[in-house]
Amino acid sequence: MSGRRGLLIILSSPSGAGKSTLSQRLLTWDPTLSFSVSATTRAPRAGEEDGRDYHFLSEEAFKRQVAEGGMLEHAHVFGNFYGSPRAPVQASIDAGCDVLFDIDWQGAQQIRNSALGGHTLSIFLLPPSIHELHRRLQARGKDTPEVIARRMQKSWDEISHWDSYDFVLVNDDLDATEARLRTIIEAIRLRRTQQPWLTEHVRRLQTEFEETL
Repeated sequence: MSGRRGLLIILSSPSGAGKSTLSQRLLTWDPTLSFSVSATTRAPRAGEEDGRDYHFLSEEAFKRQVAEGGMLEHAHVFGNFYGSPRAPVQASIDAGCDVLFDIDWQGAQQIRNSALGGHTLSIFLLPPSIHELHRRLQARGKDTPEVIARRMQKSWDEISHWDSYDFVLVNDDLDATEARLRTIIEAIRLRRTQQPWLTEHVRRLQTEFEETL
């Protein structure tokens, strides 16, 4: 039997709900799962490497890729463009490998509406409470109180789109949530649309059936 077709796995959540941690756990769980490296027009920061952290493009090159359909999704954020290049994603799913996206609800919507939308699996992570979300942001120790306040304000905009996702999980325990994510991914990998070999298999069954009459 031939292999399956890869999935575009979209993982979204408000900042502090555990998306980055769970993404890393999924990548460790399945080495064939790759992470979609975004393209951006902003300048590289210290320690960032082109192709590993981001694909760094000029604004002209970025806009050209958008015009040519080379971006699955894109957005303009704080003066810079960000997007998900289509070519490496297309190559991965054609080879039967899944690609993981860490994007917001707007990017998720664009991907679902793209030519590859039929092969997406979208999952949204909710915090157990707003109080816990705030506590997690403070515990990270990376942001000023002003930045945390902005993240909290943005979090409700993210949460308000929870019902546009295929699956929604409350991340009240990392281990339990990771286990549920694995179960979802393994089940959707068996979806009929991810099994291109099934059509030919059914045709062979039909031929065999007709030959027995």
